Amino acid sequence: MRGIYTPVTKIRRQVFAEIAKLAYEHDDYASIDEIPYKIITGEVPTYRDSVFKERAIVGERLRLAIGLPLRKVDEHSVLSKGVREAAVDQNLIEEPLVNVIPFACNACDELSYFVTDNCRGCLAHPCTSVCPVKAVSIVDGKSHIDKEKCVKCGRCAEICPYNAIVKYVRPCAAACGVNAIESDHLGRAKINHDKCVSCGMCIVNCPFAAIADKSEIFQLIQAIKKGEKISAAIAPSFAGQLGPHATPERIKEAFHKLGFVDVVEVALGADIGAVEEAKHFAHSVPESQPFLGTSCCPSWAAMAKKNFPMLADYISDSFTPMVATARVIKERNPNSRVVFVGPCISKKLEAKREDLKQYVDFVITYEELMGMFVAKHIDFGDIDNEQPLQDASSDGRGYAIAGGVASAISESITALYPDTEFKVDRAEGLANCKKMLMLAKAGKRNGYLLEGMACPGGCIGGPGTLMQLNKAAASVKQYQENADLKKAVQNPYAVGEMDMYADPPSLEGRPEGPVQND
Repeated sequence: MRGIYTPVTKIRRQVFAEIAKLAYEHDDYASIDEIPYKIITGEVPTYRDSVFKERAIVGERLRLAIGLPLRKVDEHSVLSKGVREAAVDQNLIEEPLVNVIPFACNACDELSYFVTDNCRGCLAHPCTSVCPVKAVSIVDGKSHIDKEKCVKCGRCAEICPYNAIVKYVRPCAAACGVNAIESDHLGRAKINHDKCVSCGMCIVNCPFAAIADKSEIFQLIQAIKKGEKISAAIAPSFAGQLGPHATPERIKEAFHKLGFVDVVEVALGADIGAVEEAKHFAHSVPESQPFLGTSCCPSWAAMAKKNFPMLADYISDSFTPMVATARVIKERNPNSRVVFVGPCISKKLEAKREDLKQYVDFVITYEELMGMFVAKHIDFGDIDNEQPLQDASSDGRGYAIAGGVASAISESITALYPDTEFKVDRAEGLANCKKMLMLAKAGKRNGYLLEGMACPGGCIGGPGTLMQLNKAAASVKQYQENADLKKAVQNPYAVGEMDMYADPPSLEGRPEGPVQND
């Protein structure tokens, strides 16, 4: 459903815009109690069976958008409880990041098979013959499945010549590559947080808007209002996400209007990471480790460490592009605070790691950023001051698309270590990533560079994105073509030619050929 404007999309965006307005315009945060009535108007329900239920669900989404926990359903608590305490200039997010709003869940069946109108009541009715428990019978000339007997083996669906029997899987569970979606005592979806790696695929695949993550925009805006110097590190997948008028040349001015002091491409950190992991690979594979897994996707790395602890040391420990870029910003401007703006919600947890929280102060998604632009009435079409972004290479910008990470690292290996032999495998979606690691565990990926991406399509398919994949990919490729530098090894930051404390370098006249650096 990503990139399609649905009622779910509308409500999510209204919630972020209203929370941004609350933070920008009010000091009396008790007014949050009025917002559900602004979003859900009148007395006739639009989306569910009750207007009161609709408002209650919006209320919980508002609290999550402030970074607050869900309220207990069976305990009285006003919507505004804890909001004033949350009006601080630092992130407050605590796990769990991803939450199911129980009374918003439709309690879909976990797995079932049912007969559609495609059934022709054929003479052979092979579905009855192959069922091992006799759960399929003919009723009024059509196939009928007794759900009490059915063991969900799927043989009836496989044998039906009309494809009349279909498999039904709960959408959120089908999208979860780590099998973290379970059921509570009422059959509603429940997240097993011991398995969850916060990829957010359940959020974008739930058609009932029952799953949401916590946000930091409320605290970020408090910091802006306080006058803090905040720089935005924007992920390369941003291209096209904010509308046709939101060109890369207008991004800086738009952020300045929100109160930010600077905007830096996270593709810069991708360049740094590509060269760093090229060095890691050349010096370690296969001499001291059988393969190298990329580090940029925190959900992929978390899944690998949870499910394949014996392989955990083979996932690169290089700083992710987010952190590498934040380090450059803070070392260049020690008094600056950094907000990462991107497609990913798992970055919110990465930024809270003890060893990394000194670099990244806030994390927001494009959808949350859009709420801030709406709250401040900023129209990209009205921006005349254009400042091109030229912090990074085409390689670094390509990190946004599945395959782009492996491509950038491969190019860097070839440039820096032309005699190094290597192979590449990659997977997108955590289920496919698990399959790739199973092959690695069996010794079938020795000598490989492995790229893992939790989201289908790569970062352009993240839960915080706003575009359809094909359009997002086209926008990123155009963004890549406009880069002055083509290879990560041409970036002086990436090859260690630039003191991070210095002013940003002029990239004009950088050599087209590889920079040999060990």
